[in-house]
Formats: sequence, structure tokens, C-alpha cells
Amino acid sequence: MSAPILELQGLSKRFASRLDLAERIAKALGARVEEYDVQAVSDVSLAVAEGEVVGLVGESGCGKSTLARMVAGILPPSAGTLRWRGRALAELPAEERRRANLAVQMVFQDPMASLNPRLRIGEIIGEAPRFHGIVGAGEAEDYVAGIMRLVGLDPAYSRRYPHQFSGGQRQRVGIARALAVKPDFLVCDESVAALDVSIQAQIINLFMRLREELRLTYLFISHDLGVVEHISDRTVIMYLGRVVEAAPTPELFAAPNHPYARALLAESPRIDTRKRAFAPIKGEIPSPLAPPPGCTFHPRCPHAMERCRREAPALREIAPGRLSACHLNDVT
Repeated sequence: MSAPILELQGLSKRFASRLDLAERIAKALGARVEEYDVQAVSDVSLAVAEGEVVGLVGESGCGKSTLARMVAGILPPSAGTLRWRGRALAELPAEERRRANLAVQMVFQDPMASLNPRLRIGEIIGEAPRFHGIVGAGEAEDYVAGIMRLVGLDPAYSRRYPHQFSGGQRQRVGIARALAVKPDFLVCDESVAALDVSIQAQIINLFMRLREELRLTYLFISHDLGVVEHISDRTVIMYLGRVVEAAPTPELFAAPNHPYARALLAESPRIDTRKRAFAPIKGEIPSPLAPPPGCTFHPRCPHAMERCRREAPALREIAPGRLSACHLNDVT
């Protein structure tokens, strides 16, 4: 792999709820109304090499989508630094920052919710490249037709509306819209989760073909471990806003290190595993409103010790290219 195209350094995101006037009055009158903070993402550091596919997995609510939106520039981080091709994004001049933001595009989970139902497909795909001066008004129709062919859509459908397409076709439209501004990096947030299995395979194959043809880099977020194993070069596992393990995909799936990673992968359905009772991870994922002290996984970990309850483990290298955040790695 080449040098990092994108680096996250200590990236965090906190959502704060503040009381409005009515709630402040209610609280003054004795109502139990409180402000609260949610630490959705906490101190995530990650480097993605150019041309690499990084899979990001974890339970619902662990912060995957929030991290994706920060990478795509949709949400500003509360702390930490995003570096694009070695330079801090926030320190770039305005024009360079605009180009860097265009270079990172996002493909969303539900294309019906992310496509404007009042616009025709040709307008949806062609709007951004016209606005940013990538193509002129006279070239837009041919340009959109070329993008549609690239993702496997007939350009004759360009005057149709999103509701006139199937789910798989709408996802192709979402991919075409992202590709229309000539990005280098795609953030795919559960981009195949809402599709039938056969259509999932088609979209995954499309992503892999586009990677080769356009030299794209992916941050691929999915709860489907089979999809991540198939498409990713490296896999990152998150739990309650933190990265708990990161490793090359074959190594992680063959021998996960962190107890959460082991539990997660052990219950992944596999053809070669038969007559095995399902054993879910014990307990519920803690609320991000009140995360447990120390290691956030310790209330559910069968190997938890006293140190886990009071000290958060650092994410550190345990082997070349492998990172894990577990105190068990210190036990000899």
C-alpha cells in the first residue's frame, strides 16, 4: 500500500443537548429535565492508504455512521484532526479545502431517503458537477450519460424519478452521484444493507470494479461481516465509540485478538460451521450517555479483571500491522 491518503488523529464527536426556555422553566418548577452529552466517537486514530479498502464494523450505536459523516465532511469533529494527503484539512486554504472535500464522497444506506424525489435522475447526477464547474451546461447531458453507463444504468432512464427505480437501481444512482465529482475516496455507510442478497452481490461487484477502474479508496461500513471479509483489505472494529482492534482482514478473521472481536466473529454465520448453538454476547451495550469507566467492554467481557474496571486500555501495536486495545495483551 502507498502513503496514507486520509489520516484521523484523535477524532472525537460529542453531541450536547441543551435545555430550551420551556425546559428551563419546567426544571425550575421541579420537573426532572437535565442536559446531557453523548460521546458518539472517542479518540479515534486511523490511517487509510491510497487504494486501500478499510472495513469498519461494530454493533448498532457504536459510532460508525458518526465517524463516516466526519470523514465525509458532513459533521465537524468536536476534537482531533483530519489530514488529507498529509495536510490538516482545517489548515488548508479555502480553494484547496473545497477540492479536498469534493475528493471524499459518501454513498448512503437508504438511497430513497438520500435522493431528492422531485428531481429527475439526470438532474441528481449532474447537479454537483455543473455547480462545481467540472462540466459546462452544454456537456452535462453527455457527462451524465457516461457516469450512468459506468454504474450499469441505461442513460435513457435519466428523465425518470427515483421512485420509478428498484432499490438496487437507486443505489446505483447514489453511487453515480458520488462519482460525478470525480472523487478519490468513497465512504460507503451500510451501502448494501437495504438490498436483497442477490442485489447486494451485484453492488459489491460494482464497487470492486470501480476500485480497479478509477483507483478509488474506500471506507466501507457494514454490519455484515461476510461482506467486510470479502471486500476489505483491512478491518477496524469499533465498540462504544472507540476502536478496539484493527488488522489486515485475513489475519483478523483467522485469529481476532480483542475479546469483543472474538465474540463478534464467533457468531458470524459460516457455511463450514454446523450444529452450533447461537451464543450472543452477554449483556447489553452500555448507554453512551453513561459509559462504564475503564474498558467500556468490561461489563460484558468474560475475561475482565480489576484493572479493566478502572483503566481504559490504549490501542497499541501487538504485531506488525495489528492494533488492539486490551489489557490481556500485557499479561505474560
